[in-house]
Amino acid sequence: MTRLNSIAEFEQERDTILQARATARRRITVCGGRSCAISTDGLRTALETALNKSGLDTQAQVVVTGCPGFCEQGPFVIIGTERILYTKVTPGDAPEIVAKTIGQNEVVERLLYQDPHSGRWIVHEEDVPFYKEQHRLLMKNNGMIDPTRIEDYIAQGGYKGLACALAMTPENVVQEIKRSGLRGRGGAGFPTGLKWETCRQVQGDIKYVICNADEANPGAFQDRSLVDGNPHGIVEGMIIGAYAIGAREGFVYIRHDYPATVDTLRRAIQQAGEWGLLGRNILGSGFDFDLHVHLSAGAFVCGEETALIASIEGRVSEPVPRPPFPAEKGLWGKPTNINNAKTWAAVPYVLSHGADSYANLGTEKSKGTTVFSLGGKINHAGLVEVPMGVTLRHIIYDIGGGIRGGKEFKAVQPGGPSGGCIPEDLLDLPVDYESLTAAGSMMGSGGLIVMDEDTCMVQVARYFTDFNRVESCGKCTACREGVKQMHTLLTGITTGQGKESDIALLEELGQTIKDGALCGLGKAAPNPVLTTIRYFRSEYEAHIRDKQCPAKVCYQDAAGEK
Repeated sequence: MTRLNSIAEFEQERDTILQARATARRRITVCGGRSCAISTDGLRTALETALNKSGLDTQAQVVVTGCPGFCEQGPFVIIGTERILYTKVTPGDAPEIVAKTIGQNEVVERLLYQDPHSGRWIVHEEDVPFYKEQHRLLMKNNGMIDPTRIEDYIAQGGYKGLACALAMTPENVVQEIKRSGLRGRGGAGFPTGLKWETCRQVQGDIKYVICNADEANPGAFQDRSLVDGNPHGIVEGMIIGAYAIGAREGFVYIRHDYPATVDTLRRAIQQAGEWGLLGRNILGSGFDFDLHVHLSAGAFVCGEETALIASIEGRVSEPVPRPPFPAEKGLWGKPTNINNAKTWAAVPYVLSHGADSYANLGTEKSKGTTVFSLGGKINHAGLVEVPMGVTLRHIIYDIGGGIRGGKEFKAVQPGGPSGGCIPEDLLDLPVDYESLTAAGSMMGSGGLIVMDEDTCMVQVARYFTDFNRVESCGKCTACREGVKQMHTLLTGITTGQGKESDIALLEELGQTIKDGALCGLGKAAPNPVLTTIRYFRSEYEAHIRDKQCPAKVCYQDAAGEK
């Protein structure tokens, strides 16, 4: 590829790509998401073999994409622009798919999704309730493009946002992000435009931007899936942000134990450089920006921005008090802007479609869409993207298909291990930053774990407290000792050794940790305990007073007998 030297050359190249696509072979896309990856190679090979044997390889081609989100129904095969959706496909199904759908333009009914309520077979992806009830901005390209080919991304409108940004002043780009109402998707929900503006206004010749893709929450996999399926969306967002802030260098901070994801990201960065979208004099604008990948050690605390900075610098991954904030004094003492992967991925949409288009989605204070990893005791686990402000009930029942096995709903936990558990009578709570915080939970980085009637809420509190105890960096006493003591008390309660005073002591400890912890992770660690006491106190009392677990999952005496 010849390096592009202007916005005009980029637009001309995009037109060439689109013209070629108009006469291209029909696409057979295969899910390459991590939950389907074990089957992807065999399925792709089987489809390619069937095309070659039937002589239909001139009419269709096989493309491996990222995760389209409907994980419970994978592996997927999706045919053509009409998006015929086949679920739970095996290599043995390949000859029939090729013969009927490619050769005769007929559907293979047995591979279609069957609606459990109506019993009807659904042909097209967009008509499946799981997708029909979503609004996919960030996840739209997952399942649509080959993430290893920059041409696929550009054909879907990729790097148009960057072209728009480079035609504006950096100040106007910042204002556009402010007008959009985009807030940080890493959990805290701080206004993105305000963070960018602060970093831009700080004096300094050297500034940095960082993408926090270090997804360490149990049950959360949306950031990884986004990098896997749409890496250029994050790269483009970071280039735009760097231009707006005045940074010349950036880092994507991602877990070391995701080697395939890291390879995909590095390939995207390399391709962007070859096309003139990264490096020196980007699209002839005079703007220079280089992007690097930094592998994390995998500690949960590395998700906290000051600990993340310490990790990149080669120091122990421990938080430091703020202020000064990283926007003022961050990486190597220089102004640094850190956003989550989903935040960066939203930026190209804002610039290419306009701030108003983004701001018209969501609520007054929580704009745009949010992505959840929907898991637990749910019929349709997977990746869900919805406008801010939809209810938990809508996500769980209309998109997720309700509770597995016809069981009764008990609770849902947004926000990962630091999120609070929300009971059934709050299912109509809108999903936004303020509402979830008021309920004792949090938006978090995007995990959404559903629990049924067989779940013991005291054990849930104990499980997440144990996670937070193990993952504490140990720097501050409130978190290091307080969470440990909470776990000890919860262990006693679930083994029949709890005392009447334990509930009040847990509440006191929780508030002390919130008040005294150094970082946001420590301050949020008591949430699972405090909310389960708040909404499920009777279960604690049953364990302590009656030595019984209402869900019948805990050991009921000190000897460990069930």
